[in-house]
Amino acid sequence: QVQLVESGGGLVQAGGSLRLFCAASGRTTSNGAMGWFRQAPGKEREFVATISRRSGSTYYGDSVKGRFTISRDDAKNTVYLQMNSLKPEDTAVYYCAADLAYVGRRHDGYKYWGQGTQVTVSS
Repeated sequence: QVQLVESGGGLVQAGGSLRLFCAASGRTTSNGAMGWFRQAPGKEREFVATISRRSGSTYYGDSVKGRFTISRDDAKNTVYLQMNSLKPEDTAVYYCAADLAYVGRRHDGYKYWGQGTQVTVSS
């Protein structure tokens, strides 16, 4: 089992920045990935970013590419999402996700999920 705890969400004005944190505990592996998804009211869960545990390769959704950066600290078993140039359309609940084998953009590929943290961007 893997437990994920997100933090760092909040309210920010458009153009501002926020940094999300996802701390993982429990079973670890050198494979798989940790990533972020988001879900706005009435919308489907959307892929934001993910990072491979083995290679460190990163992947981004088209809507956040160039504005968001995913990174990790293996010593702390933590993944970060630095969000810059935030827009009102970035408003959503952001979920941390992890899997011990899968690396990709599909939300159904990830077995473990955090509770989510709210990000609200005001115009």
